[in-house]
Amino acid sequence: MSTERERRSPRRGPKGARTREALGEAALKLVLEHGTAGVAVEDVTDMVGVSRRTFSRYFASKEEAVLDGIRADCARINEALADRPASEAPLTAYRAALRSWLDDPVVPAWHRREGVREVFLLAEGEASLRAVLRRILLEGEAASVRIVAARLRTDPERDLRPAVAVGSGAATLLAATRAWVLGGPREALPTLVEEAFALLAKEPPPTDEPRTPL
Repeated sequence: MSTERERRSPRRGPKGARTREALGEAALKLVLEHGTAGVAVEDVTDMVGVSRRTFSRYFASKEEAVLDGIRADCARINEALADRPASEAPLTAYRAALRSWLDDPVVPAWHRREGVREVFLLAEGEASLRAVLRRILLEGEAASVRIVAARLRTDPERDLRPAVAVGSGAATLLAATRAWVLGGPREALPTLVEEAFALLAKEPPPTDEPRTPL
C-alpha cells in the first residue's frame, strides 16, 4: 500500500514520470470539461489506460492529480531558488528564481500552458480543489523557507527572516497570479509578477479620498 509520502513524490525513472504526467494531464482535461464532481478516478485511469492501483501509487485523490502540474512548478521554483548565488539576499533570490521559472524555454510556466489559468479559476468555486491547491502552495512555500534558512545557515523555527522573505515573495506571486487569472492577456503573467514585486518595494501612496466603511 502506498504511503502519503510516496504518493506526493514523483516515481523514480522516466516511465514512472511519464505515467504520472499522463495521469495529471488527463485529470486536468477531464475536470476542466466536466467539473470535479463530474469526474471519477476511473475516468482518468481509463483515459490513460492504467489501473486504479497504478493511480494510487502517485495520487491520493483526483484533485491531487489535477493539480500535479502546480506541484511540479513549485518544485521547479525551489530548484531554481536553491541554485541562486549565496551572496543574494533571500527575497532577491526568490524573485530571481521566479524569473528563471517563468522564462524557462524547456518547461513552460503557467502563462504558457493550457488549462492552468482555467484550473485556478475553477478552484475558486470548488472547495475540494481549492483545499488541495492551498496545501500544495503551502508545502511549496515551506520548502522555500527551508532552502532560504539553509542559505542563511539559520534555524527557521527561531529566525523569522526565511519565513518573512519567502512569505513576502510567495504572496507577491499569488497576487500577480490572481490578477492574471481574473483577466488580461494570457502572456501577461511575467509582467504582472514584475509589477507586483515593484509594488512590494514601495508603500502605496496615501489618498485624500474618504475611506469607505467595510
